[in-house]
Amino acid sequence: MADDHTQVQEFFTARAADWDARFPDDGPAFAAAVTEIGLRPGDAVLDAGCGTGRALPFLRMAVGPGGTVIGVDLTPAMLTAAVRAGRDRNGALVLADAGRLPLRDGVLDAVFGAGLVSHLSRPAEDLRELARVVRPGGRLALFHAVGRAALAARHGRRLTDDDLRAEPNLRPLLAGSGWRMTSYVDEDDRFLALAVRQD
Repeated sequence: MADDHTQVQEFFTARAADWDARFPDDGPAFAAAVTEIGLRPGDAVLDAGCGTGRALPFLRMAVGPGGTVIGVDLTPAMLTAAVRAGRDRNGALVLADAGRLPLRDGVLDAVFGAGLVSHLSRPAEDLRELARVVRPGGRLALFHAVGRAALAARHGRRLTDDDLRAEPNLRPLLAGSGWRMTSYVDEDDRFLALAVRQD
């Protein structure tokens, strides 16, 4: 597991400084995905694997000044970039592993994860940890600003049947981790899977 974490940290550390510049047009997609979570003023939400915090302003708008926004990331350089961009004004930034959260059981109303699933070292266990910190009936949004096919093409790869984000793989993975998938969208310009925390 430590090796997986080291690889993730090395990958994102090398890209942290220019991460936002690489994806300058993703804002509207983030905003739309946050809207679909159905957050209410006063809610508590976690951005798991928050990176440079691009979702934090939209999450803050959704929960309002009385809500709680927490961004967790494993890579110090990404959190540094989030602070440099001023996104720490939208929520608390925490250096932590999404699979071992420093949060009590059931304290959150929702979790947002952009590009998260493919970087989880232990997907079932890590998704179970996200479920632990969300109240029953709370929500999970797994998002990417482009769909699976477009992302694979961007990296010069083909889609494979073992992709965790493929619906036949993701639905049972979520179900075995305390979540029930409620919607699944995989289009060229976005990927969004929504799930509800089971009792």
